[in-house]
Amino acid sequence: MRLLSLSFLLSTCLAVVAQNSSSNLNNSLSLTPAMGWSSWNQFGDSINEQLIMETIDSMDKSGLKEAGFIYINLDDGWQRYKGDRKDHPGPLEADPVKFPSGIKALADYAHSKGFKLGIYSGPGDLTCAGYTGSKDHESEDAVLWASWGIDHLKYDSCCSHADAPQAEVQAVVRTMSLALLSSSRPIVYHACHCGWVSVWEWAAADGANQWRIGQDISDDFNYPGNREKYYFDVLDMLDRGANLTQYSGPGHWNDYDMLIVGLEGKSGQLVGTGASDVEYRTHFSMWAMVASPLLIGADVRTLSNTSLTTLLNREIIELNQDPLGKPADVAWESADKTQQIYAKVMADDSYAVALLNRGGATADMNLNLRRDLTIPWDKYRVRDLWKHEDKGPYDMPYSVEVMAHEAKILRIWPVEKTRN
Repeated sequence: MRLLSLSFLLSTCLAVVAQNSSSNLNNSLSLTPAMGWSSWNQFGDSINEQLIMETIDSMDKSGLKEAGFIYINLDDGWQRYKGDRKDHPGPLEADPVKFPSGIKALADYAHSKGFKLGIYSGPGDLTCAGYTGSKDHESEDAVLWASWGIDHLKYDSCCSHADAPQAEVQAVVRTMSLALLSSSRPIVYHACHCGWVSVWEWAAADGANQWRIGQDISDDFNYPGNREKYYFDVLDMLDRGANLTQYSGPGHWNDYDMLIVGLEGKSGQLVGTGASDVEYRTHFSMWAMVASPLLIGADVRTLSNTSLTTLLNREIIELNQDPLGKPADVAWESADKTQQIYAKVMADDSYAVALLNRGGATADMNLNLRRDLTIPWDKYRVRDLWKHEDKGPYDMPYSVEVMAHEAKILRIWPVEKTRN
């Protein structure tokens, strides 16, 4: 099935006309990357009202909401019908068995607890799991979601358009963007298109707040090649985004896919045997460093204390939510690329630095500010954001042992000279 076909011709033409006659679209939302939870990785389309309400309650009680994880995003499976609208005419409906109170009531519950509610659809006749899509009903659906109090839309083409021309995909993204802007409610817009047709080059101008830079993540830190010639592990996804940081910033973000922290190889949807606690911590750290949206994919009701501690590290989250919105770049790497230094400047003129050991053995890593970051500070102080320890001041390179698959996450500030 090809979701983006000739039947999109009319909407494509309309969107191209709109693109050529208007300035870049901007909803002024998502000035920092979205943080929250998404249902797909753990539950697939087996979601219901009770699960979502329990997830909201758990995130409230565990401290995740207070830490900034406020989006509760329904993925595929909330809809009443499978099949397209020719078989089921009329507006989209929630499954009355799964969601007996309706989506508006669920949004009201989320809002009453201080959360925001997200929803899912796609630009074809059918969604990825075969439910009714939004093709030719973009404006109608956007108005409906706004009336329900929806705050976030994941608009997923199911990677169906590998061979579709960029103009076609771009028109699809822009058509829904215009529909959302014309609704009565601010809705964060996630264009989920597998990172094809160079989406990062144009999606921000077409109104997307985040876009996937690759195919689905697997529950692996470093799996040889791509599982099933499709899935990206953590290191694959980091490499995928290495040359794309210039496209990311306040209001428009490279999306490295959902967090796998806490899945532990038990996902009902993702391939992968899971990762170690150190690898999950590194994964979370690096997603924060590169300014990816942070959407938990595991069952938050059953997270281990270790996984919860990882997700609740406020100092790591601060790197992700910094208002300057700079994603980290690779500042240095070893000849064999097993050791890398990522760095980014923060709004307070400090630097966030990751010493990433991709190799299989503990490594001695050194940070030389002048060589690696071209920072001319004579003295500097260091804070280790996982140990929550201050170190220094230093007037020489900083050295530390880094375990296999670990990332030491540092924040560094200059030490000013004292006047005589």
